[in-house]
Amino acid sequence: MKRWMVMACAVAFGGAVVSCMAADVASSKNKPYEVAIQNFAFSPKTITVRAGTRVVWANRDEEPHTVTSAGNQFTSSKALDSGDIYATTFSKPGTYTYYCSIHPMMVGTIIVQ
Repeated sequence: MKRWMVMACAVAFGGAVVSCMAADVASSKNKPYEVAIQNFAFSPKTITVRAGTRVVWANRDEEPHTVTSAGNQFTSSKALDSGDIYATTFSKPGTYTYYCSIHPMMVGTIIVQ
């Protein structure tokens, strides 16, 4: 992954540079974050990611499961058979809760910053 050093400077009235700071910025998009579906649970149950992160759920159980958005905050998955994956990108900051509509005791949370 290429990385770039970016300079951000604050300019005061009259054009004088007041302060500058460097930030190390990745040139590629955020890496996907994986949530495992196994043992009738989402693992990890809660994750915190940056806006723009793609989250991928992978069903590692022998039973079908869904990723169902509570409150329709994002598009829900169809039933995922063993080995299936579902992914969505979280573009806006917020707290997104979800559950398995087949097994409602399975719940998870995505916190987007």
